[in-house]
Amino acid sequence: MSKPKVAFYWCASCGGCEETVVDLAEDILGVVEKVDIVLWPVAMDFKYKDVEAMPDKSILATLLNGAIRSTEQEEMARLLRRKSQYMIAYGACAHLGGIPGLANQFTREHILKFNYEDGPSMANDKKTRPQLVTEDNGRTPRLPALTNVVRSLDQVVEVDYYVPGCPPTPKITRAAVTALLENRLPPKGSVIAPDIALCDECPRKATKPANISFREFKRPHQALMDPQKCFLAQGVVCMGPSTRSGCEAACISGGMPCTGCFGPTSRVRDQGLKIMSSLCSNIEPKDEQGISAVIQGIPDPIGTFYRYGLAKSLLRRKVNLPTD
Repeated sequence: MSKPKVAFYWCASCGGCEETVVDLAEDILGVVEKVDIVLWPVAMDFKYKDVEAMPDKSILATLLNGAIRSTEQEEMARLLRRKSQYMIAYGACAHLGGIPGLANQFTREHILKFNYEDGPSMANDKKTRPQLVTEDNGRTPRLPALTNVVRSLDQVVEVDYYVPGCPPTPKITRAAVTALLENRLPPKGSVIAPDIALCDECPRKATKPANISFREFKRPHQALMDPQKCFLAQGVVCMGPSTRSGCEAACISGGMPCTGCFGPTSRVRDQGLKIMSSLCSNIEPKDEQGISAVIQGIPDPIGTFYRYGLAKSLLRRKVNLPTD
């Protein structure tokens, strides 16, 4: 009896999700024994043409990490969707757009111009940029093109399940793979993580105040933090109240506030707006000057509230008017 086929693929991301698969340690050996890995470019030598030749739906599941930033990534997402029974958005970038999605604050031209012409470490007097097509000794090398916006996986193809996190924890990964192999999958479209706010598993939840008034916001490096006290009670922005649990509060246990990588619960449409509305409604000053002084403590609102979810947010991207 043939083993079920599984594919892993890496789009616009840092590689941390691939490390999580390796972090399964001895459990990865059990997975390898039970499945036939037919594509995992970061770990083994596979050819795209071999995947193209496979019958449609012959792959049980593809775990695809990373956002969709280029034409090649979109092409591979569509190919693997066609070949797979289940498409799993693995990690924050595939799930929400992730940190690559912060590029949606800028136009494609702005990004290319900065990186190849204006960057402070750039030495490019001819202002040369990578060419999509070129000629080289009779060969015609081609490069993928950057798309206008960064998209989450489900903004390109249909996604069956989501495994959240930056990166997903080995525990969440193990639960997802086990559910797949044992055919104990939740309803289609589920996020494989608890559907409750992170505060529920936070080791500091006993000190979370019922009522709070913010006179200032601090960043973690600007003050000596009480390691037992809720970050919000200390005036530090923590995304815990608007973020799904399941990460085992790893950042908080390490002395840093939650930055929101597990995304929102099913009851939240926009993770950033949820936490912003909560924080802003509890700013103590009520005059414009006082409010402005308090929010100066959050110098990068997009990077703070939409670090992982800008591509899936109500904002999605910066709108550039013709006069910009």
